[in-house]
Amino acid sequence: MALKFLHRTWAEIDINALIHNFNIIKKEADGALIMAVVKADCYGHSAELIAPVLDKCGADAFAVSNISEALALREYGIKKPVLILGYTPVEAAPLLYENDITQCVFSTEYAAALSDFSVKNGLKIKIHIKIDTGMGRIGFDCRDSSLSGITDAVNAARLPGFILDGMFTHFAVSDRTPDEEDGFTAEQYARFTAAVKSFENAGLKPKICHCCNSAALCLDKEKHLDMCRPGIILYGLTPAYGLKLKEDFMPVMTVKSVVSMVKKIKKGTTVSYGRTFKAPYDMTVATVTAGYADGYPRLLSSKGQVIIHGRRANIIGRICMDQMSVDVSGIENVKQGDEVILFGKELPVEELAEKCGTINYEIVCGITNRVPRISV
Repeated sequence: MALKFLHRTWAEIDINALIHNFNIIKKEADGALIMAVVKADCYGHSAELIAPVLDKCGADAFAVSNISEALALREYGIKKPVLILGYTPVEAAPLLYENDITQCVFSTEYAAALSDFSVKNGLKIKIHIKIDTGMGRIGFDCRDSSLSGITDAVNAARLPGFILDGMFTHFAVSDRTPDEEDGFTAEQYARFTAAVKSFENAGLKPKICHCCNSAALCLDKEKHLDMCRPGIILYGLTPAYGLKLKEDFMPVMTVKSVVSMVKKIKKGTTVSYGRTFKAPYDMTVATVTAGYADGYPRLLSSKGQVIIHGRRANIIGRICMDQMSVDVSGIENVKQGDEVILFGKELPVEELAEKCGTINYEIVCGITNRVPRISV
């Protein structure tokens, strides 16, 4: 008999929560277009499940990291504009053209190579010019008030083989409080709007200008411009630990597993590799069928928690590749097959991230492909 999924470890994707989050974003965008950022398989949530829902909800465009992700969206039936935010080998220009995918152009060298290849092959590629206003990654260098790289950006936009569709930048600290970010977002915004003005003065008219990521969409509404790029908030997660958003976003992903065995151990018994955990008293220990090969961080060994029967249980000993042990001494009637919540609405992923010294993005993106995503 065919099973819908292997009942071992899985990720439940709450479609209603996704729709709820998108509707909040649409309201907060206040008329600006919405480019849904669905890179990294929708931050680990499954682009195949999520992108079509966002399409139906009214997303105006989509953003991805690379050509493979862009082509996958077309396979999922997405016909709206798709922007690649990063590098694409120039040899892939025919795929950009044939699938109506927009490419970001971020340097003189890359612009020249892509233009040359496109012209030689009779292609016209839609582009967005990337301006570096302070992130320090890819983009024409406009990190000072003189906009030193703006001439190069204008020249790139004028190259044959291109259709200038838009231009954008990315904020580095929009997820910090005003005191923490020390006005840097405002500086970036001023540089970007000056860059846009330079394009207009040069007779170039980008159709769409955009700069707001998730945090800026909610916290810097005066900077929305033509379009916003929500990412992490689509999935109900905060852009930074401790950042308070007034909007009621709902986590979309809940990762669950099951108990495979329950056993009693005596005081002094050691558990898992390295014998790093020694029972301080007689205990009841449940083995859970999830481990670091599923993307659950090994850093949570002996300091993470899971939820069983609605109660928290401490992880004991080292997390293994496929299994972990938890203390269920204080939880009655735990048995084989019982459901275990690894993180989700009841156990925020931000809590796991803080204990690991990382960010929620890394945890959800790290859930591996062997964990099936199930829409609920």
